[in-house]
Amino acid sequence: MKKITLVLFIAFSQIVFSATKVSDTEKLVATCKVWGFLKYYHPEVAGGKTNWDNQLLEKLPKIEKAQTKEEFSLILENWIDDLGPVKEIAPISVSKGVKFFDKNFDLSWINNDKVFSKKLSKKLTFIEQNRFQGEQFYVYGGEHVGNVYLQNESYEHPDFTNKNSKLRMIFMYWNLVEYFFPNKYLMDQKWDLTLEKIIPLAIQSQNYNDFYMTMRKLVSRIDDSHTEFYLYPSSLAVSKQKLFFPAKGKIIEEKLVVTEILGDSLAQADDIKVGTIITKINDKTIGEIMAENRDLICASNEPSYLDKLAEKILSGYSETVKVEFFKDNNYITKTMTWFDYHESHRNEFKKGAMKKKDKFKLLDNNIGYVDMGIIKPRNIQAMIDALKTTKAIVFDMRNYPNGTFGEISQFLNSQEKEFAIYTRPYYNYPGKFIWDGESKSGSENKDNYKGRVIVLLNEKSVSQSEWTAMCFQTAGNTTIIGSQTAGADGNVSQFDFQGFHTLFSGIGVFYPDGRETQRIGIVPDIEVKPTIKGIQEGKDEVLDRALLFIETGK
Repeated sequence: MKKITLVLFIAFSQIVFSATKVSDTEKLVATCKVWGFLKYYHPEVAGGKTNWDNQLLEKLPKIEKAQTKEEFSLILENWIDDLGPVKEIAPISVSKGVKFFDKNFDLSWINNDKVFSKKLSKKLTFIEQNRFQGEQFYVYGGEHVGNVYLQNESYEHPDFTNKNSKLRMIFMYWNLVEYFFPNKYLMDQKWDLTLEKIIPLAIQSQNYNDFYMTMRKLVSRIDDSHTEFYLYPSSLAVSKQKLFFPAKGKIIEEKLVVTEILGDSLAQADDIKVGTIITKINDKTIGEIMAENRDLICASNEPSYLDKLAEKILSGYSETVKVEFFKDNNYITKTMTWFDYHESHRNEFKKGAMKKKDKFKLLDNNIGYVDMGIIKPRNIQAMIDALKTTKAIVFDMRNYPNGTFGEISQFLNSQEKEFAIYTRPYYNYPGKFIWDGESKSGSENKDNYKGRVIVLLNEKSVSQSEWTAMCFQTAGNTTIIGSQTAGADGNVSQFDFQGFHTLFSGIGVFYPDGRETQRIGIVPDIEVKPTIKGIQEGKDEVLDRALLFIETGK
């Protein structure tokens, strides 16, 4: 009897100890992936025949109790079975001419034997092979451009006291990016790792501000300069009116240098001029502020991050702000009053910010200059008439153009040329993208412009600016001068929730030879960055370098 008991004990022990333990985070990461996969792949879910949010909220308590891989997998297996059989339709044909871009696509997690049973992996693989082929219930492609938009989602705040309600929103956003963000493969931190790190933070968040700080951190990890995170005024912290420093600035060498005055009298009251150096805000150095905002601002590259940060530093919700300046080799601290220039000082600031600028003009030595931020299509013919006989034209695109690329490229080019190709989400196989479409500029034109074409760019050159620069590069006599651009090209997909609004680049944009523009931006032929000394002396060092190049060819 003792021998039998010992054998049974050993056998039972082997069964117990052979079971694979899984951590809470591992279970939640895997659940997020399975839930998102079924959302876009399973016919019952992708077709909108079930309330998928509610099903997640029902299953999460059961998943929390599961201790082993086997228990966890069984819950997911039964969940899939409860959705009903998936009709076998494989192999699924692909339209002739479709060329896949697969750098984003990765369903290898389906076969993760650390958390999934072989039976569960097999079910998921079958669903992939026989995936939903109709119109997606939760997402759709934007008309003409194809980037993703949401539909039939729950846009309400989560219940901040319920961890599963908070996880639902995290899962929703993570899977949206996982399957439909064209530049996922370019993130600094793998999107899987971001999910692992953000889940505990979401669970720990106790209120509105905590949770949306976590959401902001999640959103910032996609490394896309198009992306912003706007929190709607539903709490005291964001219901106050935003207030502003009376000038714009640029971060150089961990100092914030004033580059443009917005409110003349307000700036004069505190002796603020172009070139004024700010070293601290509320006792924090600019370097410290740079470090503490790394996880909160989304940008494709460092210049874009610093540009966004400068704007953030020079605004806030406190009327009085302690500012340290560096002047005449001394540090001077002032307690300033910042104002809402949209209301009480609107006219004052508007006057400073909207000083008249020339849409185009003739510079010395027969050189033309065009401000691409203010010239409009109706002004193009007048610009051409005025500048067509110049030896060079400088197109200043350190701003955002007004859709003038077509008319100008006709003037610059002698023939039609392709300048950009695109990737777009493929909704019949979520996670995959396809090469789809191209853009061309110019046409047959023997009277095209024969002088040098100079394009000025910097970190404020984003999206249409970068795309227009690509267009102008086809002229063949184009030189890019300046510094790294924002690295966010292509159309924007926007997502509007009750708690927040966010967006990301909706399509991939490449040169015709396949070179990437996302995160890299438009690479200058001649790199020039403004210096503190140059700003203080009132110089435009980028324009000055362009004029030198026109005269010397160097």
